[in-house]
Amino acid sequence: MEKLKNQVWAQIFIIYTRYLIGGTFVFASLIKIKGLRFTSESGAENPINSAWHFFETLYQSGLYWKFIGLGQLIAGFLLMTQRYSKLGALINLPIILNIFIITLSFDFGYTPVVTGFMLLANILLLLWDWNVLKVLFNRMPTFDGTVRLEQHRIWEIIGLMLFAVTFFYRMLINKYQLFHWFLVCTAVGLLGLFVGFRLFKKQQQSI
Repeated sequence: MEKLKNQVWAQIFIIYTRYLIGGTFVFASLIKIKGLRFTSESGAENPINSAWHFFETLYQSGLYWKFIGLGQLIAGFLLMTQRYSKLGALINLPIILNIFIITLSFDFGYTPVVTGFMLLANILLLLWDWNVLKVLFNRMPTFDGTVRLEQHRIWEIIGLMLFAVTFFYRMLINKYQLFHWFLVCTAVGLLGLFVGFRLFKKQQQSI
């Protein structure tokens, strides 16, 4: 794993996986925190064993619905900061595992494929930082001291920018256009990739 962690492409993949999972959960959390339905219509009239009735039950719970949203917001934000991504991945594991089991329990079509990949991606993030996280299992953490691209502060700045775009867009606009949000986030992400490589090269040259 340590050899892989020194590969630039692998570091970029991990950085943007954190952004993707974190951004997805921040986006999904705010509708709950605002006390709105996840679906466009009430699912009360649907069969009790259907996914739509299940979501309606969660929505009608009120406080619990907002609590779920708050948990997703915290986990997503921590992942996007990069600095606290280890904690974010730990918090997010039981959340995404729970979502995956829910999508298996009801008829969600191919949604379990998506949630399954998100669960695997979260596990990958934990394995990536296993050298530090293994302290949770009473094992000595290890540090190699290598200066890597993923450690540059630019990724924290980009993460906060992506969080701000997602947070304010979702909080201020009820009838949102998913494509517009995705387009802005993609532009910010590509800008960060360009700037991050340039800054890292300068840092390497100065060493």
